[in-house]
Amino acid sequence: MPKLVAIGGLAASTGVKVPTIRYYEGVGLLPKPPRTDSNRRLYDGDAVRRLRFIRHARELGFEIDDIRQLLTLADEPNRPCREVDAIAHRHLVEIESRLRRLKALKTEVSRMIKDCAKGSVANCRIIDVLAHHEHCLNDRH
Repeated sequence: MPKLVAIGGLAASTGVKVPTIRYYEGVGLLPKPPRTDSNRRLYDGDAVRRLRFIRHARELGFEIDDIRQLLTLADEPNRPCREVDAIAHRHLVEIESRLRRLKALKTEVSRMIKDCAKGSVANCRIIDVLAHHEHCLNDRH
């Protein structure tokens, strides 16, 4: 890869779409790059590495604010990693919570399907449960 690449080259080398790159610049995850006389953005190897980090963190479900903190911490390699561990731990707790909620949703939808009489819509258990939340086993409201 050349020393400096335009936004299309950055997108191609990282698998991140151009609008997403612009978004990451706008929210401060990716520094604003220098521009050519014709106003084209130019990115260096550090931008490529940073964008790959961001993409991977997003794939793992980290929120933008957590990624911002992780990037700040990554820029200070001699710091203890307690804060990084805390961010990852909070994220794991959220993942576990989502998994519990998804399992409850799976159970509820499976029950609705099982209880469906397969008759007319007027007697459909799925429609009934969706229309009357109190019929859910996992009432979360």
